[in-house]
Amino acid sequence: MPLALLALAVSAFGIGTTEFVMMGLLPNVADDLGTSVPTAGYLVSAYAIGVVLGAPLLTGLGSRVPRKRMLLLLMALFTVGNLASALAPDFGWLIAGRLLAGLPHGAFFGVGAVVATRLVSEGRQARAVATMFLGLTVANIVGVPAATLLGQHLGWRATFLVVAAIGLAAMAALARLVPRIPVEAHQDVRRELRALGNRQVILGLLTAVFGFAGVFAVYSYLSAMTTKAMGFGESSVTLVLALFGIGMTLGALAAGPLTDRALRPTLYGSLGALAVVLVVFPFTVHVPWAALVMVVLLGGVGFMTTTPLQMLVMNKAKDAPTLASASNHSAFNLANAGGAWLGGVAIAAGWGWTSPALVGAVLAVTGLAIAATAGYLDRGEGKASRVVAAHSATPARPAATPARPAFEDGTDTPDGPDSPVGAQPVRRFRTRTRTTRASDS
Repeated sequence: MPLALLALAVSAFGIGTTEFVMMGLLPNVADDLGTSVPTAGYLVSAYAIGVVLGAPLLTGLGSRVPRKRMLLLLMALFTVGNLASALAPDFGWLIAGRLLAGLPHGAFFGVGAVVATRLVSEGRQARAVATMFLGLTVANIVGVPAATLLGQHLGWRATFLVVAAIGLAAMAALARLVPRIPVEAHQDVRRELRALGNRQVILGLLTAVFGFAGVFAVYSYLSAMTTKAMGFGESSVTLVLALFGIGMTLGALAAGPLTDRALRPTLYGSLGALAVVLVVFPFTVHVPWAALVMVVLLGGVGFMTTTPLQMLVMNKAKDAPTLASASNHSAFNLANAGGAWLGGVAIAAGWGWTSPALVGAVLAVTGLAIAATAGYLDRGEGKASRVVAAHSATPARPAATPARPAFEDGTDTPDGPDSPVGAQPVRRFRTRTRTTRASDS
C-alpha cells in the first residue's frame, strides 16, 4: 500500500474525531453557553446537515478541479470550520461552525475513495478504500476518548483547536504524499448526475440509509445503555466507546480483502450478521463480559458494511464515481440521524434502554432486503446484457462476391472475348481446367 493512503487516513482521523467528539462534550458545551443538553444536541444535527448538503454541492463545484488540489481545499475548509467552532462567541456561531466543518466531510471521502482506488493495482482497490477508512475507526479508539478528556479538563474549545491542528497536519501530509491525479477529460457535473441516477446506485444508497441506521440506533444511546442497562459506572463509558471503535477497526480490516474477493456476499453477510447481533444484544447486556463482547461485535459487523457499499456505488457509477461516492456518506449521515431518532422514539415509548437494538435489527433486515433486491435485479440485467452481446457477436452471412476476371486482360478466358472458348460459361471452363489438371496428375 502506498504512503499516500497514510495521508488519507490521517485526514479521516481528524474528520472522525470532530464528527463523534461532540456526543461526549454536550454537557460541557451546554454548561458553558448556558443552554440545555437537548438543545446542545442540535450541534450533532448541524454537522450531519453539513455533510448531507456539502457532499453533492462541493463535489459538483469541484468536478473539474484536480483530485489532489480538491482534497487540500476540502481539508482547508474542514480546518477553518473547526477553528470557527473553537472561537465561537455564542451558541449560534457554534452551530454555524459545526455546519461549516461538516460541509467537506462527504466530498472528501468521495474524492478520497476515488484517489485511493487510483493508487493501487486492480484487485486491491477495496483494501485501499478500507485503509483510508481506518483513520475514521481509529478516531473512535483514540481520537474521540482523548478529545473528550481534553475537553473535560481544558474546556471544549481546546478540543476543536486540537482538531484544527490535526487538519493542518493532514494538509501537510496530503501535499507531501499524494501524487497529482488529473481529472478525467470526460468528467463534468452532468455526467456525475446521470451516474447518480443509476438504479443500482440508488438502491446502494438506500441500503446504506436503512442498514447503517441499525448501527446508529444503538450507538447514539450506547453511553446511556452503559450506565443504565449494563450497570457500569460513568468512568466506564470511555472504555465502552473505545471497544466499539476497536470493533469498527477490525471490521474495516476484514472488509477490504473480503470485498475485493466477493463484494455482494460480503455486503449480505455483514448486514445479516448485524441483524443477528442486534437481536441478541438486549439479552446479553446484564452479563458484563458478554455485553462488552457484543459491543465489539456490533462495531465490527456494523462497519464491515461500509467498504462494500462504497465500492458498490463507485462500480455502478462507472466512469463518474465521485458524486456517487460522496453521496454515500450523505446516506450514512441520514442513517445516523434516522437511527438515532427511531431509537429515541423506542426509549420514549417506554420500551426500555435496550429497545433501540431491536429497532436497529428491523432496520438492518430492511437494508438486507434492499441489497438482495438490488443483487437480483443486477443479475437480471447482467443476463440481458449477455444475451444482447451474444446476438451482436453472431457473424453475419457473407454477401456474395462478384466474379473476378481470371486473366490479366480482364476476361474470363485465356484468348480474350473473341475466342471460341470465351463463349462458354466460366464455371464450365474452370471445371474443365481443374479436371484436366487432375487427369495430368
